[in-house]
Amino acid sequence: MEERENKNKFWQGVLTGALVTAFCAMAVVGIASGIWLVARGTKSNEIKTETVTEAKAPEPVISEKEQRLYEMGYKLDYIEKLIDTYFLFDEETEKEDPIDWMYIGYVASLRDPYSSYYSEEEYQSLIESTEGEYCGIGVMVSQNVYTGIVTVVKVFKDAPADIAGMLPGDIITAVEGMDISGMDLSLVVSDHIKGEEGTEVSLTVYRESIDDYVDLTMTRQIVQNPTVEYEMLEEKIGYVALSSFEDVSTSQFIGAVDALEEQGMQGLIVDLRNNGGGVVSAAEGIADYLTPDGKDIVSFKGKGVEDSTYVSKDGHQMDIPMVVLVNRESASASEVLTGALKDHELATVVGTKTFGKGIAQGIFPLPDGSALKLTTAYYYVPSGECIHKEGIEPDVYVELDEDLQTLVEIPKEDDNQIHAAIDVLLEGEEAVKEKLEAEAKVKEQETAAAD
Repeated sequence: MEERENKNKFWQGVLTGALVTAFCAMAVVGIASGIWLVARGTKSNEIKTETVTEAKAPEPVISEKEQRLYEMGYKLDYIEKLIDTYFLFDEETEKEDPIDWMYIGYVASLRDPYSSYYSEEEYQSLIESTEGEYCGIGVMVSQNVYTGIVTVVKVFKDAPADIAGMLPGDIITAVEGMDISGMDLSLVVSDHIKGEEGTEVSLTVYRESIDDYVDLTMTRQIVQNPTVEYEMLEEKIGYVALSSFEDVSTSQFIGAVDALEEQGMQGLIVDLRNNGGGVVSAAEGIADYLTPDGKDIVSFKGKGVEDSTYVSKDGHQMDIPMVVLVNRESASASEVLTGALKDHELATVVGTKTFGKGIAQGIFPLPDGSALKLTTAYYYVPSGECIHKEGIEPDVYVELDEDLQTLVEIPKEDDNQIHAAIDVLLEGEEAVKEKLEAEAKVKEQETAAAD
C-alpha cells in the first residue's frame, strides 16, 4: 500500500511538472515574440526620426505564474534525469504515459470527485457506454464520493458477473489483484473491468453477509443494457423500470409507455431504484413526455454557462395516477425526473430518500481526442430547491425487506416496495401510510416480546 501511495504522489508531481513544461514553452515563445516585435518597432522609429540614434527595448515582464511554471519545467527535466539514472524498475515496469497522468493529476487537484480527465481511449469508452451496449461483465456499480467505495447495485441476469456469482451489495476491492480504493469509478470501469470480448477478468469483492472476501473470474462479453424494462401488473397498472439515463432512454421509455397505454393502462409505476443517473437530457425528455406543457422541469445555475430552465413543451402528458419508486442509490438524472413529477404533484414518491447529487457536469472534447469532464452548475427542482447533499424525501417511506436486498433479481410478487406503490395507486397515499404505520407497530411489539 505504501509503495502504491508513493507511486501516486510521484505521478502527481510528474503530472504537474509536465503541465508546467507545456505552459512554459508557450510562455517563452510568447515572450520571444514580444521582444521581436518591440525591436522591430524601435527600428521603424529610428528610420522615421533621425534624432533618435539609440533605442533600447524594455525588459519583458514575466508574471509570477509564468516564472513559477518556467522553474517547474526545469524541475521536471531534473526529475526525468533522476528516473533515467536511478529508477530500479524502469525496464521491468510497463510505463504509463506521464502526460496523461499529468492531466489526471491536474484535474484531481480540483478535489471534485465528479470532474475527470479522459484519455482518447477512455473517452471513446464513455461514449460507447451511453449507447446502451458495451463489452464487459454486466453489472451496474456506484461509488461513494466520500469514501471511494465501489458497490455493485445490480447484476444483469445471465451476464458474466451473474454466472460467476456476483451479488448486489458486493463491494469491489480489486481488479486483477490491483487495489482500486479511491480510484475514479469511470476509470475503474473503462480501464480495468471492460475489455475485449472473450478475455477474462478477475475481481475481488467483499461480501458483508459472510464477512469475507471472494475472488470471482469471468469472461467478458458484449452486454446489451436495455435501459428500460416494462410490463403490465395487476389491476391494469403499468410498470416501467429505468436502470440508467442514456441517449436511447427517452425513446425506449416513450415506446414502453405507449405499449402499456395500448393495453389499457390505468396507473403507472416508474421504478428509478438503483438508477445512478446519466445523460440529463434523457431525464428532461422523459419528464417532458409525462408533464403538461409549460411546466418547469429543471433549472441550472453555474459558472461559465448561462443560467437556464428546461420547460416542458412536447405536447404530451399523462392523465393517470403515477408513482415513482426510489432508494438511496437514485441519483442525479433520477432526481431530476423525481423532483419534476413530485413538485408538480403528478406522482407520489415511494421508497427511501434519494442520494442527493444536485450538480451537473459538462464534457468538453479536446482537439487530440481526449476530453475533460467538469462540474459546471447546480441544478434546481421546480420548487426552487437544490437537493445537492440533501436528496429527495419520499412521500411514502418504505424500506426494501432485508432478505431481498442481495438478490440478483427480485420477484415482483415478493417486492414489498412495489406492493406499496400498487397500494398507493389503488387505495391512496394516506391509506397506505396508515397501513404501514400499523404494520411497523406490530413489528415493534413482536420484537419487544421476543426480547
